Amino acid sequence: MSEIDVAIVGAGVAGLAAAAWLARRGARVALLEALPRAGGRAFTDHPAALGGAPFDHGASWLHNAERNPLARLGRWRGETLIDTARTRRRISIVDGRRASEAELAARDAAAEVLETALIARADAPGPDPSFAAALDALPPNPWHANIEAIEATLIAAADPARLSLADWRANRLEGTNLLPPDGFGAYVLRLLAPPPRTLSLTTPVSRLDWGGHEVVLATPRGAIRAKAAIVTVSTGVLAAGGISFAPALPDMTAAAIAALPMGLLSKVALRAAGEDRLDLPPGCFVERRLDARGEPFMAFNAWPRGRDHVIGFFGGETAWALARAGTQAAEDFARAELTRLFGARAARAFAPGVVVTDWGSHPRFLGAYAYPLPGAASARRALATPLAEGRLTFAGEACHPTLAGTVAGALITARMAARTAWSAVKGKGK
Repeated sequence: MSEIDVAIVGAGVAGLAAAAWLARRGARVALLEALPRAGGRAFTDHPAALGGAPFDHGASWLHNAERNPLARLGRWRGETLIDTARTRRRISIVDGRRASEAELAARDAAAEVLETALIARADAPGPDPSFAAALDALPPNPWHANIEAIEATLIAAADPARLSLADWRANRLEGTNLLPPDGFGAYVLRLLAPPPRTLSLTTPVSRLDWGGHEVVLATPRGAIRAKAAIVTVSTGVLAAGGISFAPALPDMTAAAIAALPMGLLSKVALRAAGEDRLDLPPGCFVERRLDARGEPFMAFNAWPRGRDHVIGFFGGETAWALARAGTQAAEDFARAELTRLFGARAARAFAPGVVVTDWGSHPRFLGAYAYPLPGAASARRALATPLAEGRLTFAGEACHPTLAGTVAGALITARMAARTAWSAVKGKGK
């Protein structure tokens, strides 16, 4: 490659969005992806263990659809999108039975009281505590363990004791959630297909020299020179030194990376062995009321899109522990949780074989998405701050202050980084 205006490291949603924005303005782009596929953490597979049904290893929903540019783009392109609120139903299991309407109402009331109190604490002057510390200060409730598990370990993918309360408050999921019927990763690749002759797969970047008037990226295919670079890899890869920078990144950027560790949200999918659907409606979510805060937790999405499988979601420390233990441990945990929910019937309801996601152990990701430590909510903006008059910028879900952990956040920060890089290339940033 030669005469490159902007080199983009990583062809996930952020990289694809930046490349599309720049190409529309006539920029010469090199989109460098370490994997043999594009899409990053938006990845739809069709595993044999699920009978070839579409399965999203990572991102699944278009959250905050009213603020989500990828939802607007899909509607403009005529894509079919399912509003899951119209079909979703939550089922809670208490002591081996389905919760009564009164118990569900009590859960909803507890969630409302808890959310109001935590928002007030987050908005109050003073230090930014962890989610867990803020919850410690509130009167106990039988449903607090579940609410904490869902809000922190599933939605934020974080250990509640390490999650910034201010960041939780800024990134609460609101609005409509939309579901592409054939898989989120497939949807992303249709809408953000890389411009012709820009994408180089299986091309990891090991070093990025940004000390001169151009940037030089070291790859197995040789050095690539460009006038500016956008880096979209995960903070897990950055923190592990997956890319070395010369000169070293400034203290502000390095501190932001350290303050934004990767959380982990994992999935286990199991296919039905026969016609038994455990008396669960399609698309419902099933949880077990926990006995104590911090107890290992898995919630299930049963029969998504009317398919014949269930998906177990587990995050935070439970997900990291099972990632270290291996695929069989994750399968055993999922089957044990289903048995606790539905008894011996569950053992007969599911076929052998599972699909287990591997974001925590995958060296090109080292986690699902980033969260800030207590007191470090500003790290997202710090990481997104351009360097070298715009010749080096970072983008991705970790960089957005209010849509973190989402493809919307990745896309918006990518367009901002692309605008900055293009200004630097055209001399507007000097």
